[in-house]
Amino acid sequence: MKTRFAPSPTGYIHIGNVRSAIYPYLLARQNQGTFILRIEDTDQARYVEGATELIEDTLKWLGLDWNEGPIVGGPNAPYFQSERKSHYIDWAKKLIAMGRAYADDTSPEKIQEYRDQCARAKVPYLYRNFRPENPPEWHEGLPLRFKSDPKPRCWHDEVMGDMEAGPEVQDDIILIKADGLPTYNFGHIVDDAEMGVNYVMRGVEYLPSTPNYIALYEALSLEVPKLVSLPHILAPTGGKKLGKRDGAKSVTEYRADGILPEAMLNYLACLGWNDGTEQEIYNKDELIQKFAIDKVQTSGARYDEVKLLWMNGQWIRKIADEQGIDALYERTLDFWPEIAANYDDEYKKQVLSIIYDRLKTLSDLRDMTSYFFVDPTIDLNMVTGNKFLKKFSEEELSTMLQLTVEKLKGADWTQNNLQNLLNQLLEETNKKPAELFSIIRIALSYAPFSPALHLTMEVLGKNIVLARLQKTIAALEND
Repeated sequence: MKTRFAPSPTGYIHIGNVRSAIYPYLLARQNQGTFILRIEDTDQARYVEGATELIEDTLKWLGLDWNEGPIVGGPNAPYFQSERKSHYIDWAKKLIAMGRAYADDTSPEKIQEYRDQCARAKVPYLYRNFRPENPPEWHEGLPLRFKSDPKPRCWHDEVMGDMEAGPEVQDDIILIKADGLPTYNFGHIVDDAEMGVNYVMRGVEYLPSTPNYIALYEALSLEVPKLVSLPHILAPTGGKKLGKRDGAKSVTEYRADGILPEAMLNYLACLGWNDGTEQEIYNKDELIQKFAIDKVQTSGARYDEVKLLWMNGQWIRKIADEQGIDALYERTLDFWPEIAANYDDEYKKQVLSIIYDRLKTLSDLRDMTSYFFVDPTIDLNMVTGNKFLKKFSEEELSTMLQLTVEKLKGADWTQNNLQNLLNQLLEETNKKPAELFSIIRIALSYAPFSPALHLTMEVLGKNIVLARLQKTIAALEND
């Protein structure tokens, strides 16, 4: 089995593009087949410098290694369409010799006249209805068109089922552009045939063009590969294809925000596919084992960033719990607050070990851990505005903290002992956990939330804990 991912290097790599790489990858790996990366860079006007490297880097990040293609090479090189020009010319000449292709020297102005004429007559525009009787001999610099033979055509799509189309959707499509490079319509057929690709996966937007592709396969006496149309990824509101305006970021942006590759792969693979179970978290090996084309849904799948963030949080915990904090820490190196650079790895691992289960993305570390590295700014509004503390006077709150300081001064600084001392304080002060623990937590972090109090205290250390409690006591007494 051979599958391929054939992106165009025209900008950032969208999540929809990536899903079109994931499914053929999974299918190839499941069948011990070959996964090809091919760069379709014939649209020179839209080419973006560095886009190819971005595609390669994104696939590597997701763990989608290719057997043939750029960097790794292979028996069907080159894998850039711009370097395969002679291949397309050779196949085009076969069509010319068969009388199935012709040069088109019609001016853009004349073509527009044809379009206007059809619009006035309220009939669809088809170039074949204006096909020249005596076209010039083809040479590079002139577009080359396919001479279609419109007729009813039927085919099977592995996702959409049995399909059919009438002659009204088949036309004399352009094969070779004036610059000598192929259109997508021609280039991908030649490349897939030469590279032995027998499963072609692409977005459902190509479905209307399939009758023209079938006609080309027939004209070239090529076997039609298995055709797999993937439904759109829809905007969060549904009803339309996901686009840049719908808030979806590039894969690079998600990566920079601290989304793990395992989570992105897991989420996108399940966006339009499931194995019929309630399982939601899959590693790559499980996806390879369980993926099946007949489980790909025919309708669009709604993009849900909240679900992606949830899944990322699940993967953060999964890595920490199954591989250990050291393994998760290696993923976090670029996501700590700047001030954390002054602290050693072991201290940051301690911080990570008590906060990882609250992370949705690795970038949350920047906002959620700053008080472990620098004294927070005292904000008494957080104290007096707290729903559990606003009923107490500042004097009462200060007394609660003073009792805490006295209790902790001689403490053996271990998490178990700290938990016991906090429980004793609850009894001695006759306060509820939400009351006593809230004032202590705020005094230590001045953050919206923090890990379990005894764990936070253990990591911060006795001197810092006592000093921060004293500062809040002084602020309450001087307010």
